[in-house]
Amino acid sequence: MDNVAKLDPIQQAAAPRRESSFLQTWRRNTTLAVNISLVVLIALILAVVFAEQITPIDPVSQSLMNRLSPPFGLNETGSWEFPLGTDALGRDVFSRILYGGRISLAIGGVATLLGLALGTVLGLLGGYIGGWLDQFVMYLVDVQLSLPFLLLAVAVALVLGTSLTVLVGLAALATWPIYTRIVRAAVLSVRERDYVIAAQAAGAGGFHIMVTHLFPSLVAPLLVLATLSVGRIILLEAGLSFLGIGIQPPTPSWGNMINEGRDYLASAWWLATMPGIALALLTMAVGTIGDWLRDLADVTVS
Repeated sequence: MDNVAKLDPIQQAAAPRRESSFLQTWRRNTTLAVNISLVVLIALILAVVFAEQITPIDPVSQSLMNRLSPPFGLNETGSWEFPLGTDALGRDVFSRILYGGRISLAIGGVATLLGLALGTVLGLLGGYIGGWLDQFVMYLVDVQLSLPFLLLAVAVALVLGTSLTVLVGLAALATWPIYTRIVRAAVLSVRERDYVIAAQAAGAGGFHIMVTHLFPSLVAPLLVLATLSVGRIILLEAGLSFLGIGIQPPTPSWGNMINEGRDYLASAWWLATMPGIALALLTMAVGTIGDWLRDLADVTVS
């Protein structure tokens, strides 16, 4: 019997409580970099959500009298009205970064959920049912992974246009094979375990087994993978917008802001540098948090 159980109630109350293994892993793996990343991510999310309250300037309104104004404090022409300067049309860079970040986060979140849902369903069905269905699913995965995604994105954009819906669909299309392969491999290793075989012997249906016995074991790795995919999709959106097949001007996007600012790197470096810094901070924060979640979900960590 545990020594704490032998104590009287007063002694039990005074005895130190043991932390769960999850809390111990949390404390052990939460580093300064993780704390900074959490602060940066939360600050960025709050900033883009409350962009209207933070800056009253319309991100698409032009002020040609203030075009190419430098950031505040850079020289005597910088103004606090435009803390990060203005672009070639006199639009406020700070407000465009906030509103562009809203679009980037929305695309990253929605596309991740779509890719996660599609990949998880196909991986579960293919891994558990097997046979021709598994072969067909893996054939689709191989075809998707063998196609150069940039050429596919250009072809789709030429046919369907460059709307926000098309961009979200392209981002989801780029990630679902990863989820499918991970889920299928996990299902293949779990479906032969005793509790799954016992459920089958008890007459449980395939849908019940997949939802009740297989899917819960996939939650932790899928959470980590989805977190890492958000940063990848945001970079993907920025790259497509940079190439002109993503979010179209005048709607602000970090990618098209960098694209518009590349012609002014010598004279107005802040046009491309400021959204580039925001993009780098977001992707590094998401990547660091994803690695941290992977460590927390790793049951082999002692």
